[in-house]
Amino acid sequence: MKLRRWVTASVATMATLALTTIAAPSSPAATLRQVYVAMGDSYSAGPLIVPQTDPITCVRSGNDYPGLVSRQLGVAVFRDVTCSSATTADFVQSQPANIPGGPPAPPQYQALSPDTTLVTVGIGGNDVGLVGLALSCINFAPPPIGHSCQAANGMTYQNRIDTFAATYGQVVETIRAKAPHAKILLVGYPTTIKDGGCFPYQPILGNDATYLQGLIDRLNRRMSAQAAAHGATYVNLRASTIGHDSCQLPGTRWLEGLVPSSPAFPLHPNALGMQNAAARVLATLG
Repeated sequence: MKLRRWVTASVATMATLALTTIAAPSSPAATLRQVYVAMGDSYSAGPLIVPQTDPITCVRSGNDYPGLVSRQLGVAVFRDVTCSSATTADFVQSQPANIPGGPPAPPQYQALSPDTTLVTVGIGGNDVGLVGLALSCINFAPPPIGHSCQAANGMTYQNRIDTFAATYGQVVETIRAKAPHAKILLVGYPTTIKDGGCFPYQPILGNDATYLQGLIDRLNRRMSAQAAAHGATYVNLRASTIGHDSCQLPGTRWLEGLVPSSPAFPLHPNALGMQNAAARVLATLG
């Protein structure tokens, strides 16, 4: 009888423990309140991609890759402070509106908070002047009438990129100080133009097209190295966008050329490019 009572009591205790275990959250992440902050420049903001949620100050799209990621993750709080024309200086100071007369954008670091759980950052192209360089490489006439921007600049931009590289590490450490529990993703730049270009379809001479893409690749490598050195995660957009650059036909291209074929700013990602970037961010998050 004593043995029977002991067995009965043991079975009841085990059943109670099992129910308690089933009812408990499987991990702290199951109840974590997700707070996502997106920082960056126009390659993250999506200028002219519809709908434009901020058409004056930052020329930002509601369908930029941060917006797509936030909806897919179902985050509780989403702060998209990506802004066209931004540099890392605009992380710490107000940025003038892209449309004259509009209100300035607050410093992007202000969007961070101690409860932030995810931060994506796409920055650097404007710091080293790659957009301005690309515009200077436009030629509507072949050599010898057209002049090579590579020949005119030598190693200037390679040196700029190498000097700027450490700034990525500083950005990561500043974010970590303001949002110590956040996962930090540095999002690279996509393939802009294929090696050798496609003159005159895109009016950039073949050697200059290779030169431009080489500089973007160099910036991506420095970004990736700094992410690894400072405990952040690098999101590679280069590989997935090969064959979808500005030389491709509409519908295949994910980055527009000098004359866009869909609502997007020239030499910037279109809606398809943003969808791909969102997919790569989500894949990186697992």
